[in-house]
Amino acid sequence: MGAQTFTTPTSNSHNALTFLLPILLLIFMPNMHTALATSSSSQTYKTYVKTACNTTTYPLICYKSLSSYASKVKSDPHKLCTYALSVTLKAAKNASSVVSKLYKNTGLTPSEKGVVKDCIDNIKDSIDELKQSVSSMSNLGVSGSDVQLQLDDIKTWVSAVITDDATCTDGFDGVKVSTAVETAIKNSIVNAARLASNALSLIDSLIY
Repeated sequence: MGAQTFTTPTSNSHNALTFLLPILLLIFMPNMHTALATSSSSQTYKTYVKTACNTTTYPLICYKSLSSYASKVKSDPHKLCTYALSVTLKAAKNASSVVSKLYKNTGLTPSEKGVVKDCIDNIKDSIDELKQSVSSMSNLGVSGSDVQLQLDDIKTWVSAVITDDATCTDGFDGVKVSTAVETAIKNSIVNAARLASNALSLIDSLIY
């Protein structure tokens, strides 16, 4: 009888791996390229947002508030301004909630209630102005409207927001208000005011 030839398990495994490797590469390489491209684009968009935020009054606050929208903004300054206004509107609504809850606090003195009530009115005005700003920015140049006129209106509204917020915080000057109440209100208002300031800086940089 002739000698029999046996294939060892190691040889079989090696042959199978050699056969499967090109197939696996064909399957996974496109996904790897896509993942790398996506990661590269994401970093590029975040860099764009960071560069734009460096021109604002509060760059760190700007980047922190807008970096999560980088993939939606891409490198579009108009979208960046729209999101900046939307973020500011959200902060203003949060401030309104904080101040309104404090106003309902039965432990407030009459003088405290007066200051807080004025603040509520100021914030309400700022929310209305921001809603107008977001709407106008979202429809910038639509139906042949005058873009420069729209931008001027938006700048006026956002400037008014900053003034409203300052009026609110200034209202505490010379009035005896508990530290806890004043701190809670000022923190929420100052945050909204700084975001508004950043939004205004970004809008000022728009070129049409």
